[in-house]
Amino acid sequence: MARPSLRTRSPEEQAARSARIRASWLLSTPALILLTFAAFGPLLIVLAYSFVAPGEYSGVVWELSGQGWFEVLFTRDIFDDTVSLAQAHLSIFWRSASLSLLTTLITLIFGFPTAYFIATRPERQRPLWLFLITIPFWTNLLIRTFAIMEVIRNEGIVNTVLLNLGIIDQPLQMLYTYGSVLLGMAYVYLPLMVLPIYASMERFDFRLVEAGYDLYASRLDILRLIVLPIVKPGIVAGSILVFVPSLGAYVTPRVLGGGNNMMLGNLIELQFGQGRNWPLGAALSITLLIIVACALVFYVRAANREDPHG
Repeated sequence: MARPSLRTRSPEEQAARSARIRASWLLSTPALILLTFAAFGPLLIVLAYSFVAPGEYSGVVWELSGQGWFEVLFTRDIFDDTVSLAQAHLSIFWRSASLSLLTTLITLIFGFPTAYFIATRPERQRPLWLFLITIPFWTNLLIRTFAIMEVIRNEGIVNTVLLNLGIIDQPLQMLYTYGSVLLGMAYVYLPLMVLPIYASMERFDFRLVEAGYDLYASRLDILRLIVLPIVKPGIVAGSILVFVPSLGAYVTPRVLGGGNNMMLGNLIELQFGQGRNWPLGAALSITLLIIVACALVFYVRAANREDPHG
């Protein structure tokens, strides 16, 4: 039997329904207040800091100013006040974006076959493989980063083995390079790519693959036309989970990159610390938030876009 519409309900029923709605809102009020102050409160403070003047030694002066936003992309010469692009900031923006995209791509290249391997194991073995994938999460990020540093430093495992085998005459400089930061970030965020793809593949009907082989489809065609469209939500979710934290990474670039491969997170910390330019740090933080929001919108639209071959 269909439920009566609002027009056919009696005044008593409408009053009771309004009372239930008010009660539900009252019950959720504490959580909404906590969410407002814990999530939006700090964000509003940072946003306010980005529109005031920097203090002489640190902090801010509560005078309306757009200097912080101006210094995100431009710099002013201290001698003749000429304005030019902030090349250092632009290079850091580019390094952060390129490292995040490459990290996402590398984790996808290694994470997809890993998830496929786990999904094709017998059902009783899958928890063991998932357990092995999630073990790194049991260790602090800083400890994992130092573990990578012990592997690739001049006296580390890789150089020691190569020297003992006579392959090289002197240690390879792998630490404090672009590649070392990329390696560390790919290692740190790889499980975040594997798990969403596995969640999509776990529900995948592999009889479709057998049907594709029966129709003389090649492995590439099966991957492109059958597997990828079905597990696409997992790929998109994994890409979001990897790209977003990579863009604002701080620990891994700081430890493995030294001062030669600064990223946005390190630049923001520098402005709030040694730089003593809180408005610029706040403006950079909001800029990072905008970039992340744009990336999320792009990924969501890519996930919802219909397949042109469908």
